[in-house]
Amino acid sequence: MAPKRTLSTPLSLDDAQKQVDNLSKAQDLSANTTESGAMLTDNMGHPVSDDQNSLRAGERGPTLMEDFLFREKISHFDHERIPERVVHARGAGAHGYFQLDKSLEQYTHAKVLTEVGVKTPVFVRFSTVGGSRGSMDTPRDVRGFAVKMYTKEGNWDLVGNNMPVFFIQDAIKFPDLVHAVKPEPDREIPQASSAHDTFYDFIAETPESIHMILWLNSDRAIPRAYANMEGFGVHTFRLINAQGKATLVKFHWKPVLGVKSLVWDEAQKIGGKDPDHNRRQMYDTIDAGGTLEWHLGVQLFTEEEAMKWDFDVLDATKIVPEDLVPVQLVGKLVLDRNPDNFFAEVEQVAFMTQNIVPGIDFTNDPLLQGRNFSYLDTQLTRLGGPNWQELPINRPINRVSNNQRDGFMRHTINKGRVAYFPNKLAGNKPAHVGDAGFVTYPAKVEGSKLRVRAESFGDHYGQARLFWNSMTPVEKEHITKSLRFELSKCETRDVRVRMLGHLQKVNEVLAAQVAKGLGEKLPSMKDVKPGGQQDSASETALLAAATSPTSASGGLQKAKGLSQEEGQPESAKDRKVAVLVADGVDAAGVKALQDALKKGGAKAEIVAPHLGEIAPGVVATATLSNTDPVVYDGVVVAGGAAAVRELAQHPESFNFVVESYRHAKPIGSLAEGAEIVTGSGVGGVLRRVAADPNAKDAATAPVQNLSEVAGVRLAAGEGGAKLAALGVIVGQDKQAQAAAESFVQALAKHRFWGRPQL
Repeated sequence: MAPKRTLSTPLSLDDAQKQVDNLSKAQDLSANTTESGAMLTDNMGHPVSDDQNSLRAGERGPTLMEDFLFREKISHFDHERIPERVVHARGAGAHGYFQLDKSLEQYTHAKVLTEVGVKTPVFVRFSTVGGSRGSMDTPRDVRGFAVKMYTKEGNWDLVGNNMPVFFIQDAIKFPDLVHAVKPEPDREIPQASSAHDTFYDFIAETPESIHMILWLNSDRAIPRAYANMEGFGVHTFRLINAQGKATLVKFHWKPVLGVKSLVWDEAQKIGGKDPDHNRRQMYDTIDAGGTLEWHLGVQLFTEEEAMKWDFDVLDATKIVPEDLVPVQLVGKLVLDRNPDNFFAEVEQVAFMTQNIVPGIDFTNDPLLQGRNFSYLDTQLTRLGGPNWQELPINRPINRVSNNQRDGFMRHTINKGRVAYFPNKLAGNKPAHVGDAGFVTYPAKVEGSKLRVRAESFGDHYGQARLFWNSMTPVEKEHITKSLRFELSKCETRDVRVRMLGHLQKVNEVLAAQVAKGLGEKLPSMKDVKPGGQQDSASETALLAAATSPTSASGGLQKAKGLSQEEGQPESAKDRKVAVLVADGVDAAGVKALQDALKKGGAKAEIVAPHLGEIAPGVVATATLSNTDPVVYDGVVVAGGAAAVRELAQHPESFNFVVESYRHAKPIGSLAEGAEIVTGSGVGGVLRRVAADPNAKDAATAPVQNLSEVAGVRLAAGEGGAKLAALGVIVGQDKQAQAAAESFVQALAKHRFWGRPQL
């Protein structure tokens, strides 16, 4: 719902001191927010009699040049697209607030980090990096995580990613990186994909990228939802306290719901079934009254501490391991309001790393230094000139007053004859404020002018090995499979071979397993046959024991916070479950399931052969043919004998079970719904799992329903427990309530790795 129009002018033009809270930016935007009027006018307010017919010389004659209404309408249409971002073109955003819970006054005098309890308004934009604005939400890619805080002291933009490191150490290489990963210029393919020759040719010649390549080929590159992404400021910044003392800082956003991802097969299919998957999840969650939430975390350390480590904190290809410097949680970011207009807010929002506030300062990180130039330069081109800061979504909420004038699309009308400083005619106003304003930290700088890379930036493999060692076996399996996929798309053998050479320096077993999928042979103590889309138990076991000695890691061989399978919160909140029903469904069982999912913060979507009411209180909003299991977090087949007979006539019903099984998602059934599970392609596997090994012919006996396997009642028996361990919940007879609650618990676990293969 659009905020009420409460202001006639923006806050940034008002001298009166205002209370700043989470509603302040909404009030500021209200000066530019309007509902459609009853009367159609042109842009100058002239009433329009007819905008469906241009002015002609005669009924069938030519259009006249004097038709100013036509010219204005078509001219505006011709120019209503602005150049898309070169990178981060595909994005979505939302409003919300940041609330500080723990003051950092010991380290900084920035009010946004010292005033506990204040709700600072924010706008956040999430994005992919490589694809165009029209690409899908789910490619294998880095995700932008850009936060604009409208603070009392001006805008603070924390322009980060969902990965804590980057591909390059110096910004001068950024055009090369982007040109390499973008569609190849002679053919303009592939779109939103790094799996091609030019990207890996560049990487093979740029060993500083290898750490980031491990992150890119991990599950971090295919997040389940924006709410399940971690965010990082990437660079090392400085905090400056009131006494002028500096402390180095790394910024983290920790998702309240934990870091969760898709699987690669699922991500590719979602791209075709619902290319707006992630932005739709965020919009629907907020539109339904929900929120997306993260904790702000900081790693604080001194320059003296940093100089003792065997890596350089100015190197953006390195992390500061949490084992060396724990992350302190100091506040919460909450997104709770959708944009009123996607273009005006999400597309026109402009982030800049150099937007910082007093009490925060830069370091000499060469990637950050280059970004500080590039981002402003980009906005000047994209948004049409020097006045892009006056766009409502970009302007601050505190008063803006300076001597800058004119330029394209100037909104501000500055009164008076003085536009310079110093002056006597205006009483030397606007005046400097000295130490009350932004003061750069007086870091000592000396040395010869050289084009060199510091020796402390020279270890390109040590932290890649640390990341590899820190992965769980299934995460190692996914990295290996991803690298096989990516490199198999490279047409030039030399590119593949050079990349294998880099992977050998990370881990020999990793390199050997990738090589097997590429038809290459590398020396290794052991190797196994690679698996397909499903995880290979033998490969996972082999990779589990594959570790490498590290360097550039503070002496650590493994680090906390890198695996997304360890130490993450478990919650069913915001999960969406497909409930398969048909005419004759057991409505009471569906109601019990819906209630249990709602209690757990999840949503049930009723999927049936047709839309509309299926039974009292059971209304289908999706059909078996217009949706797909990949867009859900799990599936439950409802009971009712007639309903199950109807579902069995539709192959899509069985596909829901099989696809969910292959993607390690929870599967549930109520009463007769178990027959769909049994009759699907996974039925035989589940029977063997649940069967009593002591029973005669237990594994092969024909069973029409999973309610009984070798005489074992699955809802409460040993067989049921075995299936539940695989995330398959079977509810029989009057067990709908208990089965529904068990399913919600399974949903919170997200994935069930290690299922027997089909």
